[in-house]
Amino acid sequence: MGTVFSFDVRGGEPAAVRAALDEAAAGLHRADEVFSTYRDDSQISRLARGELTVGACAPEVAEVLGLAAEAERVSDGWFSTRYAGRLDPTGIVKGWAVERAARRVAAATGARGVGVNGGGDVQVLGVPGAARPWRVGVSDPLRPGGLAAVVSAAGAAELAVATSGSAERGAHVVDPRTGRSAVTDLLSVTVVAPRLTWADCWATAAFAMGAREGLRWLESLEGVEALLITAGDEVRCTGGLAGRLG
Repeated sequence: MGTVFSFDVRGGEPAAVRAALDEAAAGLHRADEVFSTYRDDSQISRLARGELTVGACAPEVAEVLGLAAEAERVSDGWFSTRYAGRLDPTGIVKGWAVERAARRVAAATGARGVGVNGGGDVQVLGVPGAARPWRVGVSDPLRPGGLAAVVSAAGAAELAVATSGSAERGAHVVDPRTGRSAVTDLLSVTVVAPRLTWADCWATAAFAMGAREGLRWLESLEGVEALLITAGDEVRCTGGLAGRLG
């Protein structure tokens, strides 16, 4: 997927952990093979060209497209797998794949805590230790190497943190209405939610919306908190985010 993935597993029998990590890594490679829009032979590329039907693809294709359709509905079209006539579900695939990998490792090992980081988008489950919650740093888009905030998973059995923005990858978020790069007053949107599948989608949609509309929409989502940083170095956040910082 063009990025680095890391696993942090606390507890569990070592042999079971190693086997689960191998399986999770294979699953990530498989997701890339199926969904990559850069591979002409991937199932998603062949589906886009009309060479395959959804029914002829691997089952996870229908699963991801179904989740993407729900994300499009909730975001009123600001998240979409189609623009300018092109099929591209990559906006949801990474978050979905990271979350799935974390759950697979947790289920297979019985570990007390599992964290998976895929290119800065993080899913954590359980706890790393007694009375020790997971803590996830949020990069500052204006100060390379610095942190804009630290999110704590205290009291949560599962937590995800996803960031969408232009600081590291440039103007890669597309406005689905125009098919062009989103013109926005934001540098980054970080979303905190239980599941990375949705956190990743919501961060992308809110970034395309812009600061005012994006914040208003994120405030309307149950169980979701967010941190938005504008090009003018203004920080905006949802009302409940303070309870997740620390």
